[in-house]
Amino acid sequence: MSYIRAEDILPKEVLELIQQYVDGQTIYIPRKSECHKSWGAGTDTKKDLMIRNRQMYAEYRFGATVRELSEKYFLTEKSVQRIIRNYKN
Repeated sequence: MSYIRAEDILPKEVLELIQQYVDGQTIYIPRKSECHKSWGAGTDTKKDLMIRNRQMYAEYRFGATVRELSEKYFLTEKSVQRIIRNYKN
C-alpha cells in the first residue's frame, strides 16, 4: 500500500480540520461500506487455498494422517482437522 499526501488531495479547510485531531500522524481512512471487497477478492489466494484444501482432503481419504498433512503443509494439526471436518460436511 502506498501513501498519498493529504495536502495533494484534500482541500485546505478539510486538512486543517483533520490536523486538529491528528497533527502529523499517519491515519487509515476505511473504504465506504459499499466499496468494501471481500477477503481474497484482489488476489488468487482464496482460490489457491481452496485447491490446497481439496488436495489435503483427498490425501487424507487415501490414508495420510493428520500429522503427516500438518508437516507437509506447514499447518497445525488443529488446522488440518478443521479443514478435513469442513470437507466431510
